[in-house]
Amino acid sequence: MFYLRRWPVTLKISRPKYYHVMCQINFDRGVWRQRDLRKAPFYKDCSDAYPFWFAKTPFDLIFFTKKMSSQFPPLDSNKDNDYHPLPGSEPPSSLPSGSKPGLNKYALAGAILASTNSVLLGYDIGVMSGAALYIREDMNITSTQLEILVGSLNVCSLIGSIASGKTSDWIGRRYTIVLAAVTFLIGAVLMGLAPSFLFLIAGRVVAGIGVGYSLMIAPVYVAELSPALTRGFLTSLPEVFINGGILLGYISNYALSGLPQNLNWRLMLGLAAFPAFAVAVGVLAMPESPRWLVMKGRLDEAKQVLIRTSESKEEAELRLKEIARAANSMPATSSSNWSGQGVWRDLLLRPTRPIRRILIAAIGVNLFMQASGNDAVVYYSPEVFREAGIQNKKQLVGVTILMGIAKTFFVLISALFLDSYGRRPLLLLGSIGMAFSLAALGLGSKFLEYSIDKPTWAIGLCVVAVCSAASFFSIGLGPITWVYSSEIFPMRLRAQGSSLAIGVNRLVSGLVAMTFLSISREITFGGMFFMLAGIMVVGTIFFYFCLPETKGKNLEEIEALFEDEYDNENRKMLLS
Repeated sequence: MFYLRRWPVTLKISRPKYYHVMCQINFDRGVWRQRDLRKAPFYKDCSDAYPFWFAKTPFDLIFFTKKMSSQFPPLDSNKDNDYHPLPGSEPPSSLPSGSKPGLNKYALAGAILASTNSVLLGYDIGVMSGAALYIREDMNITSTQLEILVGSLNVCSLIGSIASGKTSDWIGRRYTIVLAAVTFLIGAVLMGLAPSFLFLIAGRVVAGIGVGYSLMIAPVYVAELSPALTRGFLTSLPEVFINGGILLGYISNYALSGLPQNLNWRLMLGLAAFPAFAVAVGVLAMPESPRWLVMKGRLDEAKQVLIRTSESKEEAELRLKEIARAANSMPATSSSNWSGQGVWRDLLLRPTRPIRRILIAAIGVNLFMQASGNDAVVYYSPEVFREAGIQNKKQLVGVTILMGIAKTFFVLISALFLDSYGRRPLLLLGSIGMAFSLAALGLGSKFLEYSIDKPTWAIGLCVVAVCSAASFFSIGLGPITWVYSSEIFPMRLRAQGSSLAIGVNRLVSGLVAMTFLSISREITFGGMFFMLAGIMVVGTIFFYFCLPETKGKNLEEIEALFEDEYDNENRKMLLS
């Protein structure tokens, strides 16, 4: 996918064999003009103005470009509102100077409601880091049992994430979110009332299945509901809510730590039932995903949702055409009887080259997200800080609140800039920053291992490095993993493809959580953090070569980014 510019027309090439041409007026001085053009009838692709036109050679493409350019006089750079509509179209009544595309309130409300489900995972991660201190003493369990307790939720979330793809294709995205919240609610109640270690594990298993459902469905739902220009921000909201949930879990730990030991951890875990109930009820007010409705053949309902999530009726109709065209290009998807049949075959047994590359990219980013050890560091941060020399339990819980604040702040910053700076720059910045932070944490931990008096500066270095690693994670891998996983798969494969990628995410997360303390005992915390830093170096190289930029692209356009590139000779000819 690349652009060929001939003033003032931009031609976007999206297929390797047929140069399907899209053109738009080439306003380079602000995204807001593109938004205003989309609201008006004169924002059209060339297939509207010149039906069924295809260039078969680069020379035809250049000829067409010159032909189109001759219909537009040069833009006057001194006029802020200068524009030139396509032939036969009418300009809008006004173009507000300096305005920028705003968030669609209906899409924002749906994204917030869906993302609220992610609070449940975040709360469990945060609250378990403190509750584990009290569970260990109250139930007198070993370090291995503690690892099983913590990791069981992540491993069992694999079940929910794999099942969620087929479930959401069958009953819809919205009701899958309800199912996720109800399942987690049952698990939270079981954990809060657990009379024994095995009963507590059972509650973690049930809650884990609910977490698996919510981790897959929330980003997919939001991506399918959102307009292209704000999809990065809206799809990163689940990670924002995960970090908000982590912070709430830390605060809950601190507030309840003064209660009797046999009661405080039960309240910490059981309180998650209340937000789960609120999510299950609130989601019923959300609309269904328009893309799922199109795949079910319910075009009228899909159009109504798109009208409410678009800037104008014309834009909604254009989006509906694109979605319907994508659905019709995939056999057996526009029927009310379709519920995801044949998807696993197309993903794993007979994938095309673009689908194979998409699958590698999605699985890779999810694997490195959890192989970075972020979840384990959050879960066991009190253990890490205790090893660093902080012994008081309340101080241990208090330091984790600082980490929670840092994570929440930086994930908000990342979400706000995803649609302006793009996915790749923030992802690479975050992964490089994590590599340096984990190396610094390993250095500080190694120094403390061989130090008798535990100097304050080394303890401070460890605290700062943990907060820095968590912050860089929240800038890059945290939000962008969910954005990529939910937007790069084609429509028919999106739900089950995302569920497979997130299944890998949960499996790796569980394995890391269940082995973090054991490995650290063998190679020390310092050695563990050096190993994680090395993993992030490898991850950065993978991201650089395998993950293209998707900023501003419609979901129906993104598959072309993974197709075979043009050979160098054609590329030079087109760009000359």
